[in-house]
Amino acid sequence: MHAIFARGWRKALLGLAATALCASAGAQALEPLRVRLDWTPWGVHGAFHLAQQKGWYKQAGLDVSLEDGNGSVTTVQIVGAGDSFDVGHAALASMMIAREKGMPVKAVAVFARQSDIGLLVPADAGITGPAQLKGKKVAYTAGSLEAPFIDAFLAAGKLKKSDLELINVDAAGKASTYAVGRADAAFSTIPFFLPVVSQNRPSSAVRFADFGLNMPSFGLFANESKLAQRRDAIARFAGVTARAWEYIYAGHQDEAVAAILAQRPQARLDRTVLRGQIDALQPYFGQPAAGQRLGAIVPQDWVQAVKTLSSVGLVGAGADPASFYAPDLAHPERYDNLVQP
Repeated sequence: MHAIFARGWRKALLGLAATALCASAGAQALEPLRVRLDWTPWGVHGAFHLAQQKGWYKQAGLDVSLEDGNGSVTTVQIVGAGDSFDVGHAALASMMIAREKGMPVKAVAVFARQSDIGLLVPADAGITGPAQLKGKKVAYTAGSLEAPFIDAFLAAGKLKKSDLELINVDAAGKASTYAVGRADAAFSTIPFFLPVVSQNRPSSAVRFADFGLNMPSFGLFANESKLAQRRDAIARFAGVTARAWEYIYAGHQDEAVAAILAQRPQARLDRTVLRGQIDALQPYFGQPAAGQRLGAIVPQDWVQAVKTLSSVGLVGAGADPASFYAPDLAHPERYDNLVQP
């Protein structure tokens, strides 16, 4: 009896050991992937945190680590150096400008197909375009992505910078400057700031994209050497992330908010603002092109991007639109079975 009992225990222990070894082997099989984000946590990171929280990256064989950024330009520079990170998330216009200057970076997925920069105005101001800005006090940040487009935007309303009072404000203080009424309007990234300032000053947005200044916004990019070395892992990351965004906008926005809060408990984030940012982002994602899913590279978007950026001297008018992206990497359809409600 004791011998049978002992044999039973030995068999159970061996089974547990085998299970532990399999778990260890599974963990070792996960490919590490380092991702540099555009900024500290905000709504645009919803898909990353949700995919982490639900284990979707791990199920795709990836051990993903996310690191905060301090602006798209800096993220492009760091990821473009090719040493520390495999993938970056940023405003892709910044990546295009860097590539034009010789940095070997390419887009691998586009989430926001329409430019998210524009003008924040009070909801009751009656400002629907640049023509109504004459004589107004408008905050902006010199050196920001929106700054080079201000002249072209104003020209659409037959105005020049001298027709209004531009206030150069540090990026960190721009939202508060506008929210407390020290400016009549503010040039900025709309989805990030609109929910923040609307808590104190209900506001609406005037989009540069509606005045002929369109280009892809937030998406993923990588150094060309990383693409050559780790194409499959980068493609899996892009596909899972795109599928996570599809899941979020299928009515699971609050799950994304909860995931950000759970993943970043020390960041002191506001649930209402995060939800507002995710909602404000959705119109900029646009509709996928026929036969394509979210995240796909749409060549015509890049033709327009070159036109927009070259019109203000940020890239050459003769730049090849196809040189700025690596096609056919983001395939969310491959993860339809993985991403379940």
